[in-house]
Amino acid sequence: MGANAADIVNVEVTEAAAKRIAGIVSKEPGKTALRVSVEGGGCSGFSYKFDLVEGPDDGDTAIQRDGATVLIDDISLVYLGGSVIDFVDDLMGQSFQIRNPNAVASCGCGTSFSI
Repeated sequence: MGANAADIVNVEVTEAAAKRIAGIVSKEPGKTALRVSVEGGGCSGFSYKFDLVEGPDDGDTAIQRDGATVLIDDISLVYLGGSVIDFVDDLMGQSFQIRNPNAVASCGCGTSFSI
């Protein structure tokens, strides 16, 4: 889908996240993208899931930046609209983080939220 889909869904991938995704994918044979999805569960009701995948499934939206591809399925996209996917490397460690304007509460682990 590419740039037009990214404009419509308004999910941003930061430069730091794109560089990290591209680096990880380049070291994993057969993997071409990072899939970000939302699942039921987690300590706040929903949780984010990150998986390296071989390619898109039907209905995926692909967001591309700096040689990296992020795939989001249409159901997860509903929960991720307006979000920013970032990669943070600080004293607490390295992790992908999602700043989601739809989340009204989140927990300390950073991977669980509620709406």
